[in-house]
Amino acid sequence: MKKLFSILSIAVSLISCGGKFTPATNDEGDTLVFKYARMIHVVQHEGYTDVTIDNPWKEGRVLHRYRLVPSAATQSQPTVKDDGFTLVRVPLQRSVVFTSVHAALLQQLGASSQVAGVADLKYMKVPYVREGVARGTIEDCGDGMSPVIEKIIDAEADAILLSPFENSGGYGRLEDINIPLIECAEYMEQSPLARAEWIRFYGLLYDRQRQADSIFAIVDSNYGLLKKVATTSRINPTVLMDKQTGSVWYVPGGRSTIGRMLQDARCNYPYAADEHSGSLALPFESVLEKCGEADVWLFRYDSEQPMTRARLMTEQPGYQQLRPVKTGRLYGCNVMTSMFYEESPFRPDYLLQDFIQILHPDIPNLLPLRYYQKVE
Repeated sequence: MKKLFSILSIAVSLISCGGKFTPATNDEGDTLVFKYARMIHVVQHEGYTDVTIDNPWKEGRVLHRYRLVPSAATQSQPTVKDDGFTLVRVPLQRSVVFTSVHAALLQQLGASSQVAGVADLKYMKVPYVREGVARGTIEDCGDGMSPVIEKIIDAEADAILLSPFENSGGYGRLEDINIPLIECAEYMEQSPLARAEWIRFYGLLYDRQRQADSIFAIVDSNYGLLKKVATTSRINPTVLMDKQTGSVWYVPGGRSTIGRMLQDARCNYPYAADEHSGSLALPFESVLEKCGEADVWLFRYDSEQPMTRARLMTEQPGYQQLRPVKTGRLYGCNVMTSMFYEESPFRPDYLLQDFIQILHPDIPNLLPLRYYQKVE
């Protein structure tokens, strides 16, 4: 066991540390096989690569099609619709990134210098982003829901990375400025490794294929090792997830990436049979009835100070009825001071490690907790 986690530790530390484009018509191309991801399809042709992203909300429909063309192959406009494809010149050199998770991912890939602008700076904890904005090398493009179009244009953006949402009504003026919109839909995949495997798509966009494949190979290996280790535990605890926000308690759906990860961590999750890939919005009474006798409570919060049980009670006195509050087995993840949202989508092995250590204290030699801490 010690040898296993020595190897795992080493693996983790390694990562820490023109003319008009006319594609050939007789080239069927080579399909890039994804091991887990189901929503993205890549076919590599001679001189270009086609990417199709399925619509996660409308079965059998396409969300977006991209044609990736080497920059030297075309001098046409940045975005050209050709047979339903959006032309994207790669590698991207001056992208505008709307989410913190993708800004952090590009740092992992060694492509942070290829970020020219960001939106929602107030949510960006990634150091190179904040430093770049302070130096003036990265443009602050304002609020992600209503970005300053002129700043995106001033940044000479060659693409905009953003997350699509169901029934969003489109992207407004962003659709009119002739800059490719890269719809980052990996969060709708239904397993942690499927979501993480999208790193290979981003590798294609930034000419970091080798780095992307290497990182994902380590993630896949670590995750598989951890799943096997979880099966050695003699206990099967019941876990309660997250906490009430306003009048609603959001819990991960059974087919969400967190729901699937809890299954991989070998615990009893009361909503495991649920078929939602997002969150469930439930009243407090419903969660209390179903999960009140859970063995462990894991929740996320956003604060400059560590969470305490006393503070939890001021948020919702009803928490006193929960068994983990009485036994002391409650753990909080402070998303303000940790890199939970920035890291875990593409490093699910980090988060699975936390889950297993908390849920299975009988398993020795695990790495220290990365995101969650016991609530005092």
